Amino acid sequence: MTSATTPTGKERFAAEPAMRYARREHEFRPSPVRAVFELALDPRFVSLAGGNPDTALLPHEEIAEISARLLRDRGAEILQYGSGAGIAALPEVIGALMAAQGAQVSPRELLITTGSQMGIDLATKLLCDPGDVVVAEGPTYVGAMGVFGAYETELRQIPVDDDGLVPQALEEALDAAQREGRRVGYLYTIPHHQNPSGTTLSQPRREQVVEICARRGVPIVEDDPYAFVGFPGTEPLASLYSLNPAGVVHLGSFSKIFSPGMRVGWMAAPPQVRDRLQIAGESVDIHPSVLAQEIVAAYVGTPSWSEHLGRLRQAYAERCQGLLDSLAQHVPDGVRWTVPSGGFFTWVTLEGVDPGADILGAAIERELIVVPGRACFAGEPPGACLRLAYSGSSPQALQEGARRLAQVIDDLRQAHPA
Repeated sequence: MTSATTPTGKERFAAEPAMRYARREHEFRPSPVRAVFELALDPRFVSLAGGNPDTALLPHEEIAEISARLLRDRGAEILQYGSGAGIAALPEVIGALMAAQGAQVSPRELLITTGSQMGIDLATKLLCDPGDVVVAEGPTYVGAMGVFGAYETELRQIPVDDDGLVPQALEEALDAAQREGRRVGYLYTIPHHQNPSGTTLSQPRREQVVEICARRGVPIVEDDPYAFVGFPGTEPLASLYSLNPAGVVHLGSFSKIFSPGMRVGWMAAPPQVRDRLQIAGESVDIHPSVLAQEIVAAYVGTPSWSEHLGRLRQAYAERCQGLLDSLAQHVPDGVRWTVPSGGFFTWVTLEGVDPGADILGAAIERELIVVPGRACFAGEPPGACLRLAYSGSSPQALQEGARRLAQVIDDLRQAHPA
């Protein structure tokens, strides 16, 4: 028993020095969405920040029955440790998806991951040394930027237009790194319905990008979670992996086409690369959830899943069009936005606003939550910009969000003119 005069552990060590953090700690970037998560729960706020798939459209009872059957019939096996490579049933499911993008993959090329975010981490861990350069689109996915920083690489971004990343800019970035004697670890790209810009890399540019990187010996990490959520009437383009399997690491995910909560993704890579990735992965999570993998394997690819995916694509197309129509109705002149052919996002550029303006702060004042564009750049953004998500919002929220955004833009132009 602790006496009144005996200091507790907290008291004894209160004066001890604080933890010493690694240099990379300052690169751990908080998500601009999660940073305002509590505000997003406030019913007064409209959030167009979170790019969430609509899991309300899932057939929950059917998935509950699948889960119960798996546990009833094979519970002792499924609840035990599993293989770091993933369960045996998933490669066939993944192979069918990748075949739709022109790639013929064998199980020896596939590694199951705890979401494709883990794939970004493993690829960077394996391919990059501290001080290496990573080239990516500008803007790019915030979650990848934190990984690049954590492994002490330097992110250099190249512009995108309506057809995706600009190949000439890629050549120039690689030339600059070569002149400086810097090693490029890899090119990171999101080729379908990019997060955050909503743009898709055109087929001719895919071939150009693969040729440039192959010629210069630069690997490509293709992060492709949005390939199968194109709007009705669109189909996935050929994956970069299908164009050059020897030089590309492909990242896929079931988060957007089934459930993000399952945390099941995959990597495709040449066998000798894939084996090293598995060793790196096992040091992090030993293996992904066996139960989640089994549920994915039992559901994805079935007629019910195909119907569900069709409903999702239609819903996202309608929500996107609703948001774009609302922007056209409400926002003032000098505001431009991308017109996606799928995915969850549109990218908005504001003329007449200082690029350094606190867009999120101004939006919060109007009870609106958005992702400020500067969060998607390693340096200063080329202009005032922001990301809007439509995937998880109702038509009413999208309309009201556009109306509030118009007020935010007027506030910013008055307080922070360019």
